Amino acid sequence: MAARVLLRRSPAGAGAVPRLPPGCGLALRGMVSSASRPREDSWLKSLFVRKVDPRKDAHSNLLAKRETSSLYKLQIHNVKPECLEAYNKLCQEVLPKIHEEKHYPCALVGTWNTWYGEQDQAVHLWRYEGGYPALNEVMSKLRQNKFDNDHIVFKEFTEFRKERGNMLLSRKNQLLLEFSFWNEPVPREGPNIYELRSYQLRPGTMIEWGNYWARAIRFRQDNNEAVGGFFSQIGQLYMVHHLWAYKDLQSREDIRNAAWHKPGWDELVYYT
Repeated sequence: MAARVLLRRSPAGAGAVPRLPPGCGLALRGMVSSASRPREDSWLKSLFVRKVDPRKDAHSNLLAKRETSSLYKLQIHNVKPECLEAYNKLCQEVLPKIHEEKHYPCALVGTWNTWYGEQDQAVHLWRYEGGYPALNEVMSKLRQNKFDNDHIVFKEFTEFRKERGNMLLSRKNQLLLEFSFWNEPVPREGPNIYELRSYQLRPGTMIEWGNYWARAIRFRQDNNEAVGGFFSQIGQLYMVHHLWAYKDLQSREDIRNAAWHKPGWDELVYYT
């Protein structure tokens, strides 16, 4: 699991399954009689082989929201320390204009700098209303530098990418879908700090995770701290991201501690 505490950058510029050692399985089987061997083998397999119920549909169809077809893109940029200020200024100049362009079916949900976690890092979350076709449309227009709003002067996107690339150490992104039981990410009054908690799941356990968190989320709604919950579709797979908002670090501590006093929360945390 990885966790980051983020400071929002507004458009206006504000702020393993256990395994037997090699040969161990053969040694154990050598000590049992032939009559009991099949049963013993079955017992051993039940310890070390995870059983997953068969599914009749894709995880994305079972877990994602049905009423919307939005696709999200999470971008994480590791910036050269000496370039962070210039990077923020450049993004502040260009990203809101893409967000505001009426002919682009995308929205900048949030843009942040990491406060605690990986340093000199920027995180951007985009929403594409219309799924993959919307993403393809936006990227095609950007590659062609097609900006249709004549009264706004845009920096050419290729120039922006080149200038931005000179400031980066590394970058990665993921395409995400929303969990059906989470809130829709909406603008919030601030100032706030945001926590992005990222989990790497074992393959085959995404449905289980979703089932438990569909119940767990009700324990974390009293202070309106739940911003969004997502799971990866393209990029690093079997990833889950939870985004939370708090007034400050002490509020975060108080809200998280309060959840442990609610019957049932400890069980749900244990099983996930």
